[in-house]
Amino acid sequence: MGVPQLDRTQREVYKQFVRTAVASREASGEAGLEESLLELVNVRVSQLNGCAACLATHVPAARKAGVSQDRLDLLPAWRELDAFGDPERAALRLAETLTRLDDAEERVAATSAAADHFSDEQLSALEWTIVLINAFNRVSIASHHQPGIED
Repeated sequence: MGVPQLDRTQREVYKQFVRTAVASREASGEAGLEESLLELVNVRVSQLNGCAACLATHVPAARKAGVSQDRLDLLPAWRELDAFGDPERAALRLAETLTRLDDAEERVAATSAAADHFSDEQLSALEWTIVLINAFNRVSIASHHQPGIED
């Protein structure tokens, strides 16, 4: 018995999942969040989760959204760099705490810090983005999705 491909085995469930992601992206745009910020978050969460398939999707999407290759290369060290502005830093901190879930006090502090930079609607949209990329990472990892890698 092979590994089930969750997106293929339960197609209707996966279709609803994708619809939720589309609705979340639309809500993020309506809230005024920039595509580049959303993709930075998607890349960082996918790095933390080790999801190669999602990185293969979101790194090019981040570049397309205007994130420089230098910033993508240095994203794991965002805390040490001035290249990331305060709203980006708040979003990345929130993304890390909602991904790791190991420190409740840090999660509260990260949410509070993010609220200094984002409206309630923006913060909610950002949190949905983080929750959904985490879920997509887990679907891809559970399904053993492999990115197409060119030599």
